[in-house]
Amino acid sequence: MWPNSSALGPCFRPMNITLQERQLIASPWFAASFCVLGLGSNLLALSVLAGAPSPRSSFLTLLCGLVLTDFLGLLVTGAIVVSQHAALFAWQAVDPGCRLCHFMGVAMVFFGLCPLLLGAAMASERYVGITRPFWRPSATWRRAWATVGLVWLVALALGLLPLLGLGHYTVQYPGSWCFLTLGARRGDVAFGLLFTLLGSVSVALSFLLNTVSVATLCRVYHDQEAARQRPRDCEVEMMVQLVGIMVVATVCWMPLLVFITQTLLWTPAIISPSEQLSRTTEHQLLIYLRVATWNQILDPWVYILFRRSVLRRLHPRLSSRLRALSLHPSPAQAEINGP
Repeated sequence: MWPNSSALGPCFRPMNITLQERQLIASPWFAASFCVLGLGSNLLALSVLAGAPSPRSSFLTLLCGLVLTDFLGLLVTGAIVVSQHAALFAWQAVDPGCRLCHFMGVAMVFFGLCPLLLGAAMASERYVGITRPFWRPSATWRRAWATVGLVWLVALALGLLPLLGLGHYTVQYPGSWCFLTLGARRGDVAFGLLFTLLGSVSVALSFLLNTVSVATLCRVYHDQEAARQRPRDCEVEMMVQLVGIMVVATVCWMPLLVFITQTLLWTPAIISPSEQLSRTTEHQLLIYLRVATWNQILDPWVYILFRRSVLRRLHPRLSSRLRALSLHPSPAQAEINGP
């Protein structure tokens, strides 16, 4: 049990938990299996992306940035969590200066926001590519990598705000990870709401742009003349993958973002003056965080499974449907219309 004393560093707050409870919750085998599964999934997706027909396309470049970010996020945060679960060390004894906690807090915010921001960037790229194809400059893969770098910079800048005085990172239940503080201080409330606002806006923007892009593709599908002028088989495939990534991000992250917002806005009823959360709130935060982490595992599988080659192998009967969805004219129509 962590005592409520002034001896604790700035990243520690009261937490009523015993060693026996930590042993029941903090399973090193579960954490290690989770990390291995995620790292293996992202490595597989990176290898598939490396062998893609057009690896330098802007969409695949952004997708590569997303998968690479997910891989690094699991590697960095997973190494800390697995080590803590395996050793069950007392955080205040190993990290009295809170440097490790601050590092993990920045990493959690950074690798949490990046997938949402990259999803919005990918939706914007597809929106421009489908609705405004002539706006796209040459060598877009370079601009795509610049976009990935900009997303990393924005997420890192937000993650560093608590180290500059806006909010602060604290060790979270059951004492194995650090994250933003669900506290009543103005800085904690402002930083938490800024985090949830940026994440929610990214999800909403992705939904809006993807909806317009899908509607445009459906309209072109019914316009056979436009379909003959510009085949869109690859665009349909990319939109299917992008919609899958959006659905995964929404399902995994929105519960956590909504929970953080509700907790910060209802602080008088949930958080004590000593910044000690109720046990129910601590359990819910841990559950929602674990659900959000699944985003890093499911993202690569969306790309791996939702490719035309895989779908045709799994469902041979879908080959003709995929050909129709590709918006190519049928051979009979090509003979009738002539060259």
